[in-house]
Amino acid sequence: MSLDLDRRALDFVALGDSFTEGVGDPYPPDQAGGETLYRGWADRVAEHLAEYVPGLRYANLAVRGKLMRQIVTDQLPRAVEMAPQLVTLSAGGNDLLRPGGDPDRLARVLEEAVRRLRDTGADVVLFTGVNFSGGFMRLRIGMFARYYLNVRAIADRHGCHLVDQWSMDTLTDPRAWDVDRLHMSPEGHRRLALKVCETLGVPVEGSGDDAWPPAPPLDRRAARRADA
Repeated sequence: MSLDLDRRALDFVALGDSFTEGVGDPYPPDQAGGETLYRGWADRVAEHLAEYVPGLRYANLAVRGKLMRQIVTDQLPRAVEMAPQLVTLSAGGNDLLRPGGDPDRLARVLEEAVRRLRDTGADVVLFTGVNFSGGFMRLRIGMFARYYLNVRAIADRHGCHLVDQWSMDTLTDPRAWDVDRLHMSPEGHRRLALKVCETLGVPVEGSGDDAWPPAPPLDRRAARRADA
């Protein structure tokens, strides 16, 4: 079901960690007053929404490095208090990168958070992650895949929108990622914002699944240095 855009006002709150904060996609210094401020897919989605809803109000509460419990403890109550009509929630990635990460336990915490948000009447957007077949992340891909299956089930049970990054081959291109390979590049954030809008039924130009232009010839020596 598409988000209702036939309204004068919409309150949108984004919850999560560095993925939602927008790390890897900084605003130009002249727009950030000389500080390092991140734009990211969530800010970009808000910009698209503002084209259709003149009374859009937006708050990004995400903070880099936060674990699931911290997001639920620190950010969720503030979101519930704001009573927004739209909430995006992405959490659990930092937990699964740590030893002892339990995808099923995390899913139970996530589901309770989703239940609290849905009880306010908010539309909730959840996310799967990207299907990494290479790099160091491939060693944990089974654990992440199990968590994302849980996220899909939670979205089904509670009527949430689901942004399926797992199916986005465009996000497996190295150009979608920052030099640290943990955070998306500006172009990766832009493409994901388009995907979120498509999921919500917000009209946008282009698609997050658009093919990349041909990549320049690979310098294997430079690639090995970057891998190291």
